[in-house]
Amino acid sequence: MSTDQLSVTLSALADPTRRAILAQLVQGEATVTELAEPFEISLPAISKHLKVLERAHLITRSRDAQWRPCQLNPEPLKDVANWLEHYCQFWEQRFDRLDQYLQELQIEEKRSDR
Repeated sequence: MSTDQLSVTLSALADPTRRAILAQLVQGEATVTELAEPFEISLPAISKHLKVLERAHLITRSRDAQWRPCQLNPEPLKDVANWLEHYCQFWEQRFDRLDQYLQELQIEEKRSDR
């Protein structure tokens, strides 16, 4: 069974450690050791997280002698943002209706105070 790219991306983003790694990579390229510093987990565990991010195309890894620096690949995040946009519009409309309702209540309240 094949899984669509959006599902793979969302699955990779579901883990807070992987989201924190991506946040680190926004600052620029980093090695596995550098990425592991803020976490109290082993290097093999970090490597597993990196493999998930790499399979989701959220990071790329290059070779520089013995180092394998990681870089953020933001393209899959654009797909997530596009998918979420529909829901953002939905919530904006709901908030607009709520705001309109609250304004109507305030007008009614002012009328009843007179």
